[in-house]
Amino acid sequence: MTVAAATQIAVPWWKEPTRDQWYAWWAAWLGWTLDAFDFTVFLMIMVPIANEFHAPLTAVAFVLTLTLWMRLIGAVAAGWLADRIGRKTPLMISIAWYSLCNFIAGFSPSLWFLLLFRALLGIGMGAEWPVGAALAMETWPQRSRGFMSGILQGSGNLGFCISSVAYGLLYNWIGWRGMFWIGILPALSIIYVRFFVKEPEVWVENRRRQRVEHREVRTPFFTIFKRGVLGNTMTACWFMASAFIVAYSINSLFVAHLQADLKLSPALIATPVALANLVAFLASSGWGWMSDRVGRRWAMIIPAFFAIPLAPFYLFSGNFTVIVVAYVLQGVAGTGGMFGQIPSYLSERFPTEVRATATAFAYHQGAIWGGFCAPVLAYFASTWHLGLPIPMLIGTSIGAASFIIALLVSPETRGKAIVPDLVVA
Repeated sequence: MTVAAATQIAVPWWKEPTRDQWYAWWAAWLGWTLDAFDFTVFLMIMVPIANEFHAPLTAVAFVLTLTLWMRLIGAVAAGWLADRIGRKTPLMISIAWYSLCNFIAGFSPSLWFLLLFRALLGIGMGAEWPVGAALAMETWPQRSRGFMSGILQGSGNLGFCISSVAYGLLYNWIGWRGMFWIGILPALSIIYVRFFVKEPEVWVENRRRQRVEHREVRTPFFTIFKRGVLGNTMTACWFMASAFIVAYSINSLFVAHLQADLKLSPALIATPVALANLVAFLASSGWGWMSDRVGRRWAMIIPAFFAIPLAPFYLFSGNFTVIVVAYVLQGVAGTGGMFGQIPSYLSERFPTEVRATATAFAYHQGAIWGGFCAPVLAYFASTWHLGLPIPMLIGTSIGAASFIIALLVSPETRGKAIVPDLVVA
């Protein structure tokens, strides 16, 4: 063992990062947590919105779908911008964008107005994730990157937990419009990013080499489809599409199921959702820790195996206790464990020249497929008179099986260093 390696092991992992590395990670964490709050608050109020605008649930579910679809536009644009000019500016723009759109949506006089601004919110939401993930993962030391990736990705569940708690505590007082209005608060985090966060040294050095060697990657989006990169891009897209189908088969209509089928109160509805997402945050962190030991792929494959058998318990039971316990356990598997390693895994799969663009496209094209879940499941539930549980179970099962297969044929990246070398330029 080298002296450097022995010294690294002797230092606790949380003391290894510098202050600037911590600042960058906290910026990404904060952006994603608040992003998730602004997005998931809609899942809590779909039925009240449908009632106020006298619209079918399928039509309101399409608002969710369009938001997810627009994420790809924002993600690719921000990824390209981040690979060209840096990570900070696109991150600040994205936070301001989704915060303002959510606030304006609270004034919606019609479903069409709501659809427009929730669609625009999708652009800002899509822009935040790849920029924040690249900023955090490029900055963070390799030894604990998987663990911190788990905490970072799990912050999406923490945002969902906060939105469900806000729903349970505030909905009866402020209504669905007020739930949107409080979504302006994330814009305050821009001040932190502006004054405390620096560009990752890996990206700065990579851009310097591109200019000095006259090998600039001016079209990073097209580069990820070139020979030598295409296969990696396609398998990344496959496993991300499968992951989103699982996540939105589990989550997109679960609250609607509790509202429409079981007629539960806001406080009771918020209970399993808040607990499941809190547990998912912890599970994502735990599986992230495991990924630094058993590998990124197996730390996602193992929890995916449990997503399928857990679903029938919370979907077909009328016992509130059973529903809560099973849905919380699903947070350990289908909404926490499966997703924790995605920031580190995608970042490690692609070179620095195209990292933000590639992770943006792979992640958010998955959101396109996830966006089909709510309207398709609602359609089969109502048109075929199946109810919501059966379509939700089918979506969860198919998505989880596809997710496992995609990862089995994908590369392992644990231990891979993120370097400024020019690879595809």
